[in-house]
Amino acid sequence: NEARKLNHQEVVEEDKRLKLPANWEAKKARLEWELKGGGKEKECAARGEDYERVKLLEISAEDAERWERKKKRKNPDLGFSDYAAAQLRQYQRLTRQIKPDLEQYEKLKEQYGEALYPTSNSLLHGSHVPSKEGVDRMVADLEKQIEKREKYSRRRPYNDDADIDYINERNAKFNKKAERFYGKYTAEIKQNLERGTAV
Repeated sequence: NEARKLNHQEVVEEDKRLKLPANWEAKKARLEWELKGGGKEKECAARGEDYERVKLLEISAEDAERWERKKKRKNPDLGFSDYAAAQLRQYQRLTRQIKPDLEQYEKLKEQYGEALYPTSNSLLHGSHVPSKEGVDRMVADLEKQIEKREKYSRRRPYNDDADIDYINERNAKFNKKAERFYGKYTAEIKQNLERGTAV
């Protein structure tokens, strides 16, 4: 029984490892390195040194070249192709901004143990209460997004050369909408009316 239980635990662990993304180890190492970097930044500030300079002194030339090549390969702005791609780009940008709190994560892991990783048999709905700092961080992020969206909205330029087929602004909007939906069907009739050859 003991052997079967241990074997089952190993199978579950292996299944978890297989379900993780391919670059999970690299991501975890990078996050830990960034956390250590935060401590080093404070040390450098206390000594009066430039942190960027100290950081660059520790990086080898080979690593620097590899990172430069990697940066050149990436095209940061792919432009607008469709709404799904734009949504994915925004999601990736927002998730890159999130800085995970590994200390809090370790505390939760100690507190909940295996229950922290829910499976299909877990009943954890409603048991997690987010921290006040986490909620404040989310609210600040949402407000930043709303502010950015408001700046993006712009007034469409007025075209002086366009035909005037309206009597006021409201009628102009209505005509644009009608043209968008029915323009291809009424183009010939409109041309006949303008020429004066309509029957």
